[in-house]
Amino acid sequence: MSTPIDASAGQSPADGSSTPAPWWSDAVFYQIYPRSFADSNGDGIGDLGGIRDKLGYLELLGVDALWLSPVMRSPMVDHGYDVSDPRDIDPLFGSLETMDAVVTEAHARGMKVTMDLVPNHTSDQHEWFQAALAAAPGSPERARYVFRDGKGDGSEPPNNWPSIFGGPAWHRVTEADGTPGQWYLHIFAPEQPDLNWTEPEVLADLEATIRFWLDRGVDGFRIDVAHGMAKPADLPDMDLSVNELMRNEDGDPRFDDDGVHEIHRALRRVVDEYDGAMTVGEVWVQDNERFSRYIRPDELTLGFNFRLAEAAFEASAIRDAVDNSLDAVDRVGGTPTWTLSNHDVDREVTRYGGGEQGLQRARAMALVLLALPGVVFVYNGSELGLPNADLPDSALQDPAWFRSGGEERGRDACRVPLPWEGTEPPFGFSTARETWLPIPAEWAPLTVESQLEDVDSMLSLYRTALSLRAARPEFSEPGVEWYGSPPGCLAFRRRGGVICALNTTSEPITLPPGALLLASAPLQDGLLPADAAAWLV
Repeated sequence: MSTPIDASAGQSPADGSSTPAPWWSDAVFYQIYPRSFADSNGDGIGDLGGIRDKLGYLELLGVDALWLSPVMRSPMVDHGYDVSDPRDIDPLFGSLETMDAVVTEAHARGMKVTMDLVPNHTSDQHEWFQAALAAAPGSPERARYVFRDGKGDGSEPPNNWPSIFGGPAWHRVTEADGTPGQWYLHIFAPEQPDLNWTEPEVLADLEATIRFWLDRGVDGFRIDVAHGMAKPADLPDMDLSVNELMRNEDGDPRFDDDGVHEIHRALRRVVDEYDGAMTVGEVWVQDNERFSRYIRPDELTLGFNFRLAEAAFEASAIRDAVDNSLDAVDRVGGTPTWTLSNHDVDREVTRYGGGEQGLQRARAMALVLLALPGVVFVYNGSELGLPNADLPDSALQDPAWFRSGGEERGRDACRVPLPWEGTEPPFGFSTARETWLPIPAEWAPLTVESQLEDVDSMLSLYRTALSLRAARPEFSEPGVEWYGSPPGCLAFRRRGGVICALNTTSEPITLPPGALLLASAPLQDGLLPADAAAWLV
């Protein structure tokens, strides 16, 4: 027997602002992992030329802005998150001229362009770090990084901090005279030494980088590890039971140090010199009050909140994620952000169970995601319903795989290149036979080409949902009201009027009153089926 949703148990949303909203306030960003989006030169690795070639697809999809994962010069130990020159493009991806063309042509198609910035650390090939290795302890060159003497006779690391990628977060250098010397901090790989943000020169250099790209027409930045950078002066030992990926629970001293906020204030002053420019920070901070500090009016424009991406496909968990995310931003009058996956997070199809069930649940969650107020981030391939790829050990490239001695498989499974057309790998991603990560042959039904021709495909669902979200006034207002729902279900109404209902049970349910606008699966005798969501007005 179906159970109706009670549309009478709403909660009043907070009053919204009458000030004209900036472009980013309800934008849908499309995250491009450049290595895996499209390859224009046949080397098996995606590049800026490939992005330029596919701008028409992105315009057709209906997104408002692009977020490019790192394309700056890098030895690629961590696939671009180890930057050796933040004011140049790595030849693997193209040139400054190609980047300029991407920005210009994206703007002509009505899309903004944002880039990744990596301020917590540099590559060990950066000229600063090479100078630090050549210099003596206590020198200005070493002061740009976190160098310390070892414990005891110097042979032990300065503290017990672990690296996110496994092993200790310290690496000992050999001094110019050939003797074992100081240790330097690397929260990630040894090839990613942490910068010392108490040095004014470090801030000045990042300010120069921000101006460099904004002067070239870039519209904003995603700030990598935005809750890092500042470290406690005494570098205390930590409770090793809390070494969970980049979170600050239980006082992990590697992240969320109070000193980070003055850094963000300084960066915001530079960004505000440019009309319409914005930042969004990667902020793995669960406590809502501490999270809210990052998006105070003089700090980050936006902060990534990952609660929805971490929630199980269960109505109460999803509602709790939404409530917590809204609470975190409401504390400071901020704008919520939403995402279901990214280059560090398992793809939603896989997280929700894989196979047909995982796909149906991912379709449902796409409608939940796009019905929520604020800013949405869609990871490339989500609109195709891609799962994690089952990769052989020999194909893995993530530093977490190597640093952990094979205990952690890393993030490669969610970074596999996109399938564009044809019936066999590499599915038009590249003219090369071999791609940097292999594309599964079973992805043939998931290509852009095949899904564009199928009105019932995931791609068609995204295109329709994005079009409705952009055009319908029912999506225009902030705030949500929760409806009373049967166990295993949820429903909310945007203040503008659209209703989103989600059924995470195994039985069909009656929809709340309203005209059906869009559903993730066909209704069954007028009922919303299991693992499905619908929009009503």
